[in-house]
Amino acid sequence: MIRVVVADDQAAVRAGLVMILDSAPDVEVVGEASDGAQAVRAATSLRPDVVLMDIRMPGVDGIAATRELTAAGIAEVLVLTTFDLDDLVDGALAAGAAGFLLKTVDAPALVDAVRSVARGDGVLAPEVTRRVLARLSARPARPAVPGVDDLTARERDVLGCLGRGLSNAAIADELVITEATAKTHVSRVLAKLGLRSRTQAALAAQDAGLVP
Repeated sequence: MIRVVVADDQAAVRAGLVMILDSAPDVEVVGEASDGAQAVRAATSLRPDVVLMDIRMPGVDGIAATRELTAAGIAEVLVLTTFDLDDLVDGALAAGAAGFLLKTVDAPALVDAVRSVARGDGVLAPEVTRRVLARLSARPARPAVPGVDDLTARERDVLGCLGRGLSNAAIADELVITEATAKTHVSRVLAKLGLRSRTQAALAAQDAGLVP
């Protein structure tokens, strides 16, 4: 069962999200929060697999809460917001969010995204994916990424796969390993590079020249 905390400052929106998620046989909403501080407290106490996080909330916003949760390794964070502004997308991903979706997403896609994040994969809304990729391709060359030289050959292969946006299952297929082994390699790559999410790893792979 995938355990989820839902954080949104609008009670009606929270209720709708809870209804959608609880309708899935493998998802259980274990807590709710109306701001970022409550989200951090709820996640710290309840230890969910995923926190579904709005960005613009009173007090501590969703990006600050995401940064705190991912830095402590408490839960994966899937951002769900009304706004697709580039600074919000970049801020959420830099804070370590595993995914970014808009509230226009339909119910089945939302549930699938929660499942993907829970199993360690990343998710980006189609509306923002092209813009993120365009910004990546326009980035100037950067210095060597600290820690990449310390990766094993297999871990460098995995980092390259992350740079191409592959899921754990796809990495396993490409490298002819089990999905569990792929997940272990991903965790080691993130730890060695001091990264919080697969998206940050994808950026590191780009900077390290591991993506064709």
